[in-house]
Amino acid sequence: MKSNQQEFIPFSLPDIGDEEVQSVTETLLSGWVTSGPKVKIFESDFQNFICNSSESIAVNSATAGLHLALESLGVGKGDEVIVPSLTFTATAEVVRYLGADVKLVDVDPITLNIDIEAIREAITLKTRVIMPVHYAGLSCDMDEILSLAKEFGLKVVEDAAHALPTTYKGDMVGSLNSDITVFSFYANKTMTTGEGGMVVTRHLDLAKRMKIMRLHGIDRDAFDRFQSIKPAWYYGVTAPGFKYNMTDIAAAMGIHQLRKLPGFLDRRQYLAQRYFEALADLPLILPADDTDGGSHSWHLFVIRLQDDARINRDELIQFLSDKGIGASVHYVPLHRQPYWRDRYQLTNDMFPETDKAYLSMASIPLYTAMSDEQQNRVIQALHEALA
Repeated sequence: MKSNQQEFIPFSLPDIGDEEVQSVTETLLSGWVTSGPKVKIFESDFQNFICNSSESIAVNSATAGLHLALESLGVGKGDEVIVPSLTFTATAEVVRYLGADVKLVDVDPITLNIDIEAIREAITLKTRVIMPVHYAGLSCDMDEILSLAKEFGLKVVEDAAHALPTTYKGDMVGSLNSDITVFSFYANKTMTTGEGGMVVTRHLDLAKRMKIMRLHGIDRDAFDRFQSIKPAWYYGVTAPGFKYNMTDIAAAMGIHQLRKLPGFLDRRQYLAQRYFEALADLPLILPADDTDGGSHSWHLFVIRLQDDARINRDELIQFLSDKGIGASVHYVPLHRQPYWRDRYQLTNDMFPETDKAYLSMASIPLYTAMSDEQQNRVIQALHEALA
């Protein structure tokens, strides 16, 4: 029976303070609520945060960003894009938006990131792009992926929805040598704008294309047109674009969330370390950490039950729920989802590591607004369930 005496601990909560509330309020009262000055500030701040000369392009979701990325690279019918099965469907669905096909591959059993040899085996004459997903906030082996891309003449689009501010061998994800990187600011991410994302690229031609396509294919920003003191009503539609621009309301949140991000990371690292210490003696496979000079963002803390655990994953999640604790699963693999399974005639045994991980995994609460006391409750419940 679920406890009625203790407050429910959700799987995730955004950490929004007075600064964000004030900034959003000021924006609402400013008369400019769609893409405008706040978006430009947020893009500039983000570009500086990533610490390189790349262009930063604010969008209304990471899904939109991934779509723009592939479109700018010319992906279309007859092409293939390599994607790990252990990801949210958005990573793959944007490929189908463009009429291309997805090649799903297995993951590494330790990191749960895309398996390098599986990428190599999946490459065909139709392959155009590799889309690594930095699962849970741990960077993929980007040196190997970029080497493969160079060997076969492929493009690389990083799905960094979990990976802010992840580093790889000391360099920030978003500043590596891939073609395009896409971040997410969804409500449960390491920082949030409610809905939103950011696309980063050092290629000016790709940036120009994505900026045009994010707003109907128009060759001028709405803010540039409407802020002019001289008549500036004319605009040209250069392509049938999309409606993917970020609003100033969202950017007003993002500006302050970004400033808080280093502190958010410190808190996530602290909570992750407490889990490592407190759960070490349970029949669990704890998540991999970076051991190669990089840093994990700890967007997710994904535990996996060992074979000798006395209950299964579904029973564990129900037990936690009965204790007033939320948990989730990241993810139901794409090869098990009806659309992808049926379209590509996929079976579970084609993805042995992904499938094994899925059947044993649960994401437990880890978010910056979580108190030590709340985390202690999660730890105690896990010991009661598994010790």
